[in-house]
Amino acid sequence: MHQTDMPMDYHVWGAMLERYQRYTTKMTNIAQWKTVLLTIWNDLLEEWIDKAIVSFCNRLRSFVAAAGEHSEHCV
Repeated sequence: MHQTDMPMDYHVWGAMLERYQRYTTKMTNIAQWKTVLLTIWNDLLEEWIDKAIVSFCNRLRSFVAAAGEHSEHCV
């Protein structure tokens, strides 16, 4: 599976939200939202995103290995 086909990890969403909250101008239309979100996305370090993807995949594997049971201790 290609990395862009993976669901986005909550750490990535959190990082994007943190950066968005720094904007003092609020968006009023979809084009502005798209521009700001793409700017934020493009400013994230790729290696940081790769680490988030690996971490997410490891959590999914732990969940599957635990047969859906609580798996926090496996992560």
